[in-house]
This record gives sequence, C-alpha cells and structure tokens, in this order.
Amino acid sequence: MLCAALFGVLLGVALPAVARAADDATCTSCHDAEDDPELLAIGRTRHGVHADSRTPGCTSCHGQSQAHVARSGAHPTEVIFKRGSHAASAASVINASCLSCHASDVARHLWTGSAHERHEVACTACHTLHVAHDPVQDKRRQPEVCYACHKAQRAQFHKPSRHPTSEGKVACSDCHSAHGGVGRGLLKRDSVVETCYTCHTDKRGPFLNDHQPVADDCANCHAPHGSSAAGLLKARAPQLCYQCHTGHSLQGGRNSPKQVLVVQARSCLNCHTEIHGSNSPHGGQNLRTPN
Repeated sequence: MLCAALFGVLLGVALPAVARAADDATCTSCHDAEDDPELLAIGRTRHGVHADSRTPGCTSCHGQSQAHVARSGAHPTEVIFKRGSHAASAASVINASCLSCHASDVARHLWTGSAHERHEVACTACHTLHVAHDPVQDKRRQPEVCYACHKAQRAQFHKPSRHPTSEGKVACSDCHSAHGGVGRGLLKRDSVVETCYTCHTDKRGPFLNDHQPVADDCANCHAPHGSSAAGLLKARAPQLCYQCHTGHSLQGGRNSPKQVLVVQARSCLNCHTEIHGSNSPHGGQNLRTPN
C-alpha cells in the first residue's frame, strides 16, 4: 500500500515534468544557446526550477503556438511578452497568461480593478522573467523600473530633501503595492498616515494634544517623494503654517516688529516644537513645556 501510494505520488509529479521537458525541447531546438542565449537564462529563475512540479514550461506562458512551431518562427507565438520581431500581445492577453498561475497569490488578490489593471499595464511592463534577478525585485534598481512611467516622481526624488531611494534604503514597494491596494495611490496601508507610521513610529503617539493635520494626512504638510524644503515639507515655515493658520496674529499686530521676527526667523517652530503632537499639559499648542 505504501509503495503504491509512493509510486502514485512520484508518477503524479513525474508525468507533468516529462511533458514540460518535451515541450521545452521543441522550443530550444531553435531558441538555443547560440541564437537566443538570453532566453535560456530562465533556468536560473524560479520559473526554471524543474524540481518543482508547479514550474511552467515555455508553452505554459507562450501557448502551444503550433503555427509558430510549424513555420519555424515566421508566425508569432500565441502570447508575446516583449516586442521583438513581432509586436507584443495586448496587456490583457499577457496578464491572463501570468494570472493563470498567479491569480491565487495573496500579493495579487487586489489586482482586479486596481489602477494598473484599469490602465492596461502588462505584468511584463514591470517584471523581467528571463533574467536571474528581476530588477523590480531589487530595492536599488526598482525605482528606475517605476520611473519609466512615473516621470514626475523621478524629478521629485532628485530634489534636496527626499527619501533615500537611490541608496537602496527605501523602495517604491515599501509604501506602494503595484498589484493593488485598499488605499489611494496604491498604498500598502489603508491611509497615508498608516503607511507613514510603518517607519515613522515616533510620530504615531498617542499624544495628550494632537495636531489635527497630522492625524488627518501626513501629505497635508509633507511631499513624500521629494521637496526643496527640509524635512520633505511642502513649503518652509512659517509659510507652511500660514496655509492653515491664516487668522493667527501676534500681540502688537501683523506689521509689528514681533510679527516680522516670526516671518524672518521662522519662529513658529522655535516655540511649537512638538508639531506632530504634544504631551504638554499647557494645552493644544504643540509646545514642549508651558509658557
């Protein structure tokens, strides 16, 4: 009984592998190391692990493509992932091929209806399969893949104040989920503040006195991809503060010497140092200590 069960397991794994090898042999009879060496690099990737019964073969992704085989490549394969001698297939065709295996992946359960899916972005626009290391999986190289479409963000990440993306310490995927998300902008968390708190935990609180714009949206004050002002601020203080505190006035009137000092010396933050929230018993003025 045990031998029979073991034989059945082995048989169940071996037959797909044999069929896959036969299909691959048909393809590699033309696409060999001399003519298409870059295609054979698939063997150094997860898609080329033959010990895994889930590993696809050439036809698993490109289709049976009988006309292509019969006419020695004069006719395109059923699914073309990258433009070459033939135009690439439509994004919906490419994605259907990928999702035939990856639809059940947890990371892709929000793909349907996502921004990239609605804009007909193909999986191969971001992923490169026939390479040992997919660039989009590398934190240092990933931003360049995203910049191919998101050119405005490329410019922002070259501003003086930015996240360390070019150093490989922060990647786009640390904040965004390219396969879909529940928050705006394909964020990995439900909101901007929850996404920021995954790194900036000291800003989470709880505080005795909250600063409402902080609890609402970090992007009220910060430009997450880059800014010319320090601390990724959208503008320098006090101009940034005046965007909300338009009715704020100091003793002596707006044109008094004290008011001029605030504008020139940026004194909002000299006093209101705990801008993200304060535990001072003085009240909700984001001060470190009472006056």
